[in-house]
Order: sequence, then structure tokens, then C-alpha cells
Amino acid sequence: MNVLIVGLGSIARKHITVLKVIFPDLSLYALRSTKNAKNEEGISNLYSIDDLGSLALDFVIISNPTANHKQTIEQLIPYQIPLFIEKPVFNNLNADIILQQIRKINLTTYVACNLRFLGCIQFVKQFVIDKRINEVNSYCGSYLPDWRPGQDFRNIYSANIEMGGGVHIDLIHEIDYLYWLFGKPEQIYSNKTNRSSLNISAVDYANYLFIYNDFCTNVVLNYYRRDPKRSLEILLEEGTLYVDLLENKVTFNDEVIYISNKRIIDTYEDQLRFFVGQVLKNKVKFNSIEEAFEVLKLCIAND
Repeated sequence: MNVLIVGLGSIARKHITVLKVIFPDLSLYALRSTKNAKNEEGISNLYSIDDLGSLALDFVIISNPTANHKQTIEQLIPYQIPLFIEKPVFNNLNADIILQQIRKINLTTYVACNLRFLGCIQFVKQFVIDKRINEVNSYCGSYLPDWRPGQDFRNIYSANIEMGGGVHIDLIHEIDYLYWLFGKPEQIYSNKTNRSSLNISAVDYANYLFIYNDFCTNVVLNYYRRDPKRSLEILLEEGTLYVDLLENKVTFNDEVIYISNKRIIDTYEDQLRFFVGQVLKNKVKFNSIEEAFEVLKLCIAND
């Protein structure tokens, strides 16, 4: 397996760890922005997109800052190499030309939203089939300064609007799994601010109201909660379904009906195995760039 990485940040290293487990004969390449970039063991550096012509790549992982995704994808499209794109796919909606080009050559794309592979979310998707939903509440709050120990959080892309950061697209997972579970809402209202004590330029609080035909969904995202919480609550006609994503557990009327020892970090392997086995080999269309673009529209609605 030959894989190119564009952007060697923390998320790329998670994918690299998993790739080495899945493919013992893995050949890794990294497209570096400068020739002064540090050499990484087991990774061959490339310094120009023109160098790709001599490689037989199976796919490319795009994990550089969100604001750079469009330029990177535009450069890669002519090579017709399948793309594994880190979320969010873009930081704005000016992408019609790119989408047309991808559609024209039927390029294989997948946008990484690994919570679709978390057991409790997959359980819920099946559990709610044919059940009457009255209300949905999704919450994700954590403390941005704790995300990358040893780094000044003010310098990472999440904190900087000019780099494509902001809780509303950084935590796109919540919007994505809601889209996957319930589809596209009929109406969208949102409120996004950065008034917290973090004092960053990017949005650090987002609240959404998604209106469906039979129920409403409320979503709250923030960067400043010191005791992390990630939950989904679904009020059914028969009772309340509560999902703790951090514990990978589901209760119904306070009775545990699903629990797993797997955690969110484990979904990275499940996701990559699915991508290689189903998207690459079997040509299954799953969270393609076009679908991810629809999710992005929800995230930045009313901006």
C-alpha cells in the first residue's frame, strides 16, 4: 500500500499509526511545504506536486489546515488518485468548480467523519428505525487548551479563523452524525459567537436548531468546557434514549441497552479499514466530497 500524506499534524499521525497496523508493507510519503522540514522515520519526503507522477499511489490523505484543502485538492485532481480528506472538507462554500471537476472524472473521495463508526451511534441508527421521535439534543463541549498538550492553543488552526478554525466546523462530527441519522433538516437556525474567556478569533460557541417534519434538533458546541461532555439525547414517544459518546454507552429510560469498551480513538482504525475495503476496493460511495459538502452547508448556515 502506497499512501501520500499532505499535512503532518496530530490527526495525520493518528492515521499513520493505524495504517502501519493494517498494512505491514506500507510505503508512506509526505508532501512537505519546505525543504527544511524535519525528516520522519519511515516517511519519504516530497517537495513538489510534480513528483507524484513517478509514484503508484493508492490514495492521498489530505490533513493540512482546512483553509488549504481547496488548493491541495485542485492540485491533486489531475492525478486522479483517490482522496481521503480530513474534516471539514472546506472552510467555505465556494467550491462549485472543484465539485464539478471531481464529478466529471468520477474521482473517488471520502471525507473523514469517524463518529459514524462509533458503536453507540451505529446502534442508535438502527434503534430509532420506525420509532416516533419528538426531540433531539446533541452536545459537545471540551477545553481547547487541553487538546494538544505542550502547544499554545492560540497558535493552532482551531483557534484561528484565518486558518479555517472554529468550533462550528472543527466539531462538524456532531452535525455529520445527525445528518447521517436523520437526513437534511427542512429549516436551519444558528448562532455562533466567540465571547468566551479563551479570547480567540475563531468561533468558540455554536448553537443550531434543525427543524424536521416531526421533530426539532438542538445542537450545542463549545471550546471552553473544562470537564468534557459529548452526548446525544433522543426523546421518543416511548421514553428517553441517552447516548454518552465518550463512554460509548446508550441507555433507554435509564437502563443500559448498549455499551462497549471501544472509544472514539478506536474508530480511526475502523474508518480506514472501511475506506480501503469498501470505498477503494468495492467502490461504495460513503460520505463522498459531495455529501460532506451538504453537511458543511448545515454547519455554516446563516453565516
